Amino acid sequence: MALLGAAAGVLASGIATPQYRATTTLFATIQSGDDTSQLYQGNSFTQARVQSYADIVASPQVTEPVVESLKLNMTPSELGSRISAEAPVNTVLVRLTVTDTRAARAARISNAVADRFAQVITELESPDGDMAESPVRLTVVQPAAVPPAPSSPKTTLNVALGLAVGMLLGLGIGVALETVDTSMRDSKALAECLAAAAGPPVLSSIVHDSRASRRPVSLRDDTHSPRAEGFRKLRVNLQFAEVGRPPKVIAVTSPLPREGKSSVSVNLAATLAEEGARVCLIDCDLRRPSVHSALGLVRDAGLTTVLVGKAGVREVLQSAGSFSVLTSGMIPPNPTQILGSAQFASVLHDLAEDFDHIVVDTPPVLPFADTPAMAQAVDGYLLVARAGRTSRGQILDALRILERVNVPVLGAVLNAAPARGDGEAHGYAYRYQPKPDSTGRLSALVPARLAPRRGAPANGHKPPAPAKTRS
Repeated sequence: MALLGAAAGVLASGIATPQYRATTTLFATIQSGDDTSQLYQGNSFTQARVQSYADIVASPQVTEPVVESLKLNMTPSELGSRISAEAPVNTVLVRLTVTDTRAARAARISNAVADRFAQVITELESPDGDMAESPVRLTVVQPAAVPPAPSSPKTTLNVALGLAVGMLLGLGIGVALETVDTSMRDSKALAECLAAAAGPPVLSSIVHDSRASRRPVSLRDDTHSPRAEGFRKLRVNLQFAEVGRPPKVIAVTSPLPREGKSSVSVNLAATLAEEGARVCLIDCDLRRPSVHSALGLVRDAGLTTVLVGKAGVREVLQSAGSFSVLTSGMIPPNPTQILGSAQFASVLHDLAEDFDHIVVDTPPVLPFADTPAMAQAVDGYLLVARAGRTSRGQILDALRILERVNVPVLGAVLNAAPARGDGEAHGYAYRYQPKPDSTGRLSALVPARLAPRRGAPANGHKPPAPAKTRS
């Protein structure tokens, strides 16, 4: 807004018509008086009279003869609007100024008006119209000269004024937007929102990364990035979310679509498997499934394939490297009924016997009833909010819906948090990178008890069988 204001000042100066000001100075004298007392009285008389002379300059008595003599293409009233006069206090001077679009014409009009003005004053001050007996005489002491430069527009002043107005307007708009914008800007704002509603804590803040769409698994593509460290912090805090009853089946959801819950689900599964745990990620977003596209897997054979009895759950499990994935399968017409069915709970119970952790990617809470419907099959919910998008009201509405199903909300995650200015993402002044040994390997930094055997999978369990489909 400041730049726009300054540009407006430049533009206004560029399109404005230049105006020139020419000033003529007249001196008023008294014609009678020989001694000092009479001269003093005459001077006081003249000072009192010149104050009223300034109002006569633009009168028709002055302007009409000037318009006729100079053959000006304007009316006497228009000429009067261009004339201004001032009589400084305690002086006998009258300064007459004419403004015009041409410098030479402004000086010519100013001098003509001064001459005619002096005649009019003499006539007015003469008794019975006898000019020879007029006690007051106006004499031009400084005729008007052709002004060398226009008096307006003043580009510097206009730019400064536009800049100031733009800054004030920008500040006003910023304050207004800050007042009406209730979105979660950082983890502190999210924590305050949750605390006011007696809600769960903020478990982690995931830094925004423009490459996240091209690198869906942060721990695999950039293992020491701030984004990857945010998911590791989420894993650690989840372990302490329910100390008495550690959650095994974790449903990841968000108030509205496009807030990053699927990305959090994928990376949460990856970071849980990083410690060697057996992890299964299930895509239960039967409205807009996206896990398969993020990981490059097959969607058609998945959860719905198992629920309709066309395949066993282990037949359609797919591998994403360190963890297993059960994609959504074909999109059904009744997702809410399917996710709330006993068959769905049975599939999750069956998988929970083979895996240490089950991460469930669910539909958003506010538009659909799918996520609350699966409450009987999950141990807790993880609520994802997006920085700068999810509002305070949306978070509170989502919490109220989830609290009605009597399943704990383990915590919240702020996704796409600003890299600077966020309480948790602030301060990444350096990045930890382990140094390889002389052979270029990192094995010397891995304890022997954690190093996998040659040929064995890194997570310590057999990889799931490849996906099978039935014709």
